[in-house]
Amino acid sequence: MNAAAAFFYLFAGITVASAFMVVTSRNPVHSVLFLILTFVNAAGLFVLLGAEFLAMLLVVVYVGAVAVLFLFVVMMLDVDFAEFRQGFLNYLPIGALIGFIFAVELLLVVGTWVIDPQLVKAPVAAIPANISNTEALGRVLYTQYVYYFQAAGLVLLVAMIGAIVLTLRERKGIKRQHVPTQNARTRDAAMEVKQVPSRAGVPEEMA
Repeated sequence: MNAAAAFFYLFAGITVASAFMVVTSRNPVHSVLFLILTFVNAAGLFVLLGAEFLAMLLVVVYVGAVAVLFLFVVMMLDVDFAEFRQGFLNYLPIGALIGFIFAVELLLVVGTWVIDPQLVKAPVAAIPANISNTEALGRVLYTQYVYYFQAAGLVLLVAMIGAIVLTLRERKGIKRQHVPTQNARTRDAAMEVKQVPSRAGVPEEMA
């Protein structure tokens, strides 16, 4: 076994194990830490594939921003995870159905590859030797797949707007700004000047 194969099995094994721990850890902070470990080892797999740009992108964006943001949210918000787990059985049939569909898809892909590896081998354009991996990725992404790239960005935008709309609700005890009402306020309504006698102190109703 050469060094590349040894590193592949090392990174792949740690990735699978840490991904399993993400969904099985009872402590949400530990789950996020295992998620960071998964991203780092996946970046190592990208390096072995020669996609160093994707590896650095995975580390900088997902580990340095997304996963750390998850960690801050979990640690700073007072989230009652016991209450979340109470509805686990209600969503168990839907989750089991989705997991079954994913399992069938994985078995079909692996089975097809075992029967005939040529069926799942996508045509890969040759990369010129005088350009870097980043430049080659940019050429493919913004020329051949530019419309798919724009469609993916539109889908993410719609998902972001949908998440904001679903979570933006009226809650008791939380005040929200009403911009037209604030702009319509005059100086007399926004401010009141009190005449305080000299050396008399502050009246009780103003304290």
